[in-house]
Order: sequence, then C-alpha cells, then structure tokens
Amino acid sequence: MDGIKKAAILLISLGSEASSKVMKLLPDSVIQKVSYEIANIESVDAEQRTKILDELVNTADARKYVLEGGIEYAKELLRQALGPQKAKEVLDFLKQVQLKERPFDIVRRADVHQLVNLLRDEHPQTVALIFCYLQPGKAAEVLSHFSPQKQADIIERIGTISSTSPTVVKQVERVIESKFSNYVEKNSENIGGVKTLVDILNSVSRSNEKHILEDLEKRQPKLAAKVKASLFTFEDIISLQPRDVQKVLREVPNDVLVLALKGAEDSIKEFIFANMSTRAVDNIKEEIEFLGPTRLSNVEEAQQKVVETIRRLDDAGEIIIQRGGQDEVVE
Repeated sequence: MDGIKKAAILLISLGSEASSKVMKLLPDSVIQKVSYEIANIESVDAEQRTKILDELVNTADARKYVLEGGIEYAKELLRQALGPQKAKEVLDFLKQVQLKERPFDIVRRADVHQLVNLLRDEHPQTVALIFCYLQPGKAAEVLSHFSPQKQADIIERIGTISSTSPTVVKQVERVIESKFSNYVEKNSENIGGVKTLVDILNSVSRSNEKHILEDLEKRQPKLAAKVKASLFTFEDIISLQPRDVQKVLREVPNDVLVLALKGAEDSIKEFIFANMSTRAVDNIKEEIEFLGPTRLSNVEEAQQKVVETIRRLDDAGEIIIQRGGQDEVVE
C-alpha cells in the first residue's frame, strides 16, 4: 500500500473533524492526491484501519523515543514492544522520513574529504549551522581538519544556536547545494568501502577470503586491519555468548552443522558442543563419523551458511557480534 492510500485511510479513520484540521496543514498537491484517493475508497475494513493506526502510533512512538534517548534507546524499547523485525521496519521508515524532512541532505551524503574542502573557507556561523544538521561523527571528523582557532569559533557558535529562521536555513542550504554541485551529484549514493567489502568477503568461499585478505595485507595493511576487525568468520563463533550460540544452533539445519563441524578445529567443536544437550552432541558426533571423507569445498560452504545465519541474527538484533573497536556489552 502506497503512502497516499495509507494517508487516505488514516483520514477516513480519524473522522471529518480531525481530518479537516490535518488537511489544512498539507501542501495543495498532496491534498489533491489524498482527496482523489478518499473519493475512490468505498469502505475501510476494521483490519485495514487497525493496521494503519498501529503504524502511525508505532512511528510516533519511535520518533518520541529517538528524541528522548537516541536511536539505540528507541531500538530497545521498540524491540520489547514489537519484536526485532517490526522494530527495524519502523525505525528504517522513520529514518527515511527524517532524512527527507531535514535540511542539508546533500551535505549528509557527502564524504568527509569533500566537506573539508567545501567548508574550509566558509564563515564559522555557516559551518556551525550545517554541523547542527550533520551526523555527529562526521561533523567531528570534519572539525578536526580545521585550525584550532576556527574549531573554537565553530564550537562556540554551535553552543549558542538556540533557533534559526527556516528562511535563513533555506537560503544557506541553496548556497551550499550550489557549491556542492561540482562535487556531489544529488542522487548519488555511498557505495563501496569497508562495509561493502566485508559483505562481499562474507559471501565468498573461505579459501578465496583467505587469499584476498593475504593479498590486501601486502598492498594496504591498514585497510586489511579494518576489514579483519569487521569480518566475522566461522572460527569467530567462539567469541559469541553462550545464549547467542544456542540461538544460532536452533536456526542451523542439523545436516549443515554436521558438515560444518566435519572440518572444524577441536576447540570450536568443544565450544559448540558445550552449548548443546548431551544427546544432541552424541548424535552430531555419530553423524560426523558416518560422513567419511568429505570435500573441503562442501565443508566451507556449510561453514559459510552458519556464518550467514549468525550475520542475519545479528542484523535482526537477536544476537550480538563483538567487532573490533565496538563497545563492550553491558549485561
């Protein structure tokens, strides 16, 4: 269901008095589209109405939680209320809405090198205003490239900004966008980088992964170190918490686990067996013996499936992978 239809169902559900107040706040182009949609909806069943209202409430709650305690605070509260998958959907939607609503979108999509070059000669007040809309980590990195005097000027001005006229923000945004046009295409997206490389390496065979990393270490040792810090391999399963290992084992088919452990080191086998029942361990050991000689490629493929399961659970927030440089988890 697209956004216009959802809006139409929401307005119908709210009733004419509340809906008329909402409609007054919408742009004319949106009013026309929503009005046309409302005119073509003959009825709204209870399930549709409940679904749309729930989505509105969840998004409003997410926005409130983000403002109160940040994204991690919102994620945890939504996970408790909605479950990990639904919480992720709500937050992803909210992020998209907020990015569209917030000024200086082109600045947020630019990389640090571009920002340093383009803002170096701007007035500290202008830079301070832009930093208020920039990701904190990126703003800090850009700030570190300025002179100590300019850093102090910018920091002081950020601290004293309490409110700014929307007209002024729009004017500054237009000027900055004009300057950025030579550096950043409006519809460009960030691609590549360590994260993309890690995602690729986690999808190739273990042998290829090893060769790629060895070659990368020779060419760019620092980059290789960053990749290794973010890369999760089958051997890294021993870094997981016992409860997380148990969640992973519940998701991995028995035949895949048997094949993955066939070529695993004894320390890894012992770690995994420690998180299984005695009966399950006996069954796995028996099946491993029955396998006989097995192709290494088949073992690596099975181990990669285990890694994919671990990454999927980590992305869903159901388990936690400790990566290099990441904060420790507080129980």
